[in-house]
Amino acid sequence: MASRVVTRSLGRLNIKSTAFLLCDVQEKFRTGIHAFESVVQVSQKMSAASKILSIPLLVTEQYPRALGSTASEIPIDHAALVAPKTKFSMLIPEVAAKLEELQIKSIVLYGIESHVCVLQTCLELLEQNYDVHVLADGVSSMNYPEVDIALKRMALCGAHVVSSESVIFQLTDDSKHPDFRAISALVKEHQEAARQNRLLFKNANL
Repeated sequence: MASRVVTRSLGRLNIKSTAFLLCDVQEKFRTGIHAFESVVQVSQKMSAASKILSIPLLVTEQYPRALGSTASEIPIDHAALVAPKTKFSMLIPEVAAKLEELQIKSIVLYGIESHVCVLQTCLELLEQNYDVHVLADGVSSMNYPEVDIALKRMALCGAHVVSSESVIFQLTDDSKHPDFRAISALVKEHQEAARQNRLLFKNANL
């Protein structure tokens, strides 16, 4: 009987071939999105991590003329790309070209809305054979039940549903990493906010 080889993605992240994608966390969504402050907090942490670890950060803004720019608390001055879009998916030509230019294989995806722009970005990236990691503590929607539905679909399609802290420590890999102290300090800085994250602690009375 011929042996059968089963292949699967374990979601191993390589710091040299990973990019962070921040999807449409804009001012006009501030009052409508469930746990918007939690999405902002995770986005702040990931932006800082991208700077410390020299991981490219790509940012999109959905029709910014009407919906505003990225929330002011999120530092994106070091982003490799900030691009407006009307397409729901982030995979517009400018983003696709930048990912190819940077020879990216793995994507860490977060932002809004879970069931629209994040989901469609994830599916397109999977179709293009990218390894996609979606931050469960960093994606949300106007109607919270849509979040779990979208995360389940993305996982079923092959994405890795993970947390921001898990991703950050996976990228550093070893406590001997030259940036470990800075990353550890970053995680500690955001620890109290993480305990208040309504996307992680969805059943808690926060």
